[in-house]
Amino acid sequence: MSSTVHVVRHGEVHNPQKILYGRQPGWTLSDRGHKMAATLGDWSKQIDLGALHVSPLQRAQETAAPIAAAHNIKITTDERLIEAANVFEGKPFGIGDGVLKHPSAWKHLWNPWKPSWGEPYEEQINRMLAAVFAARDAAKGKDAIVVSHQLQFGFCEAQLKEDDFCMILVNESAHWQVSRVFILMMTQ
Repeated sequence: MSSTVHVVRHGEVHNPQKILYGRQPGWTLSDRGHKMAATLGDWSKQIDLGALHVSPLQRAQETAAPIAAAHNIKITTDERLIEAANVFEGKPFGIGDGVLKHPSAWKHLWNPWKPSWGEPYEEQINRMLAAVFAARDAAKGKDAIVVSHQLQFGFCEAQLKEDDFCMILVNESAHWQVSRVFILMMTQ
């Protein structure tokens, strides 16, 4: 039984203040993000979809909705696909214009390898890979799509063998990187 799992980052979020939204509820897709999601729904029509597993956060659910509609398939919400926990959630985050310019935040930045500001990388990798394999199993030989968040992509990608990657798909609305076993990422 063989299936391809396409891991998708949610579409662009409406975030004019450049807040690190993390796990906060209520962050919705921007107009562009909704177009990305619609394009993704159209793209997904070319695959034989057996499972659609999605982060519980609104932006991921909104990204998955056009896929679900295109395939008349139910969204399975998987808590393991949620954004990484982070002490900087709800704050502007950037070099020189956000929380990093405040010395009180520096105590959280002492160990980038753990990381000291949030959920340990190893935990993120383990939960994300478990969710991806659960989606693969649920697809029962068909393809699966998993909708998650940006940080988790790097971790999943790092755990895969180099020969698992096979193609790049570029679309007007978004640039997507696709692989046989993984990664369909919309960049902003």
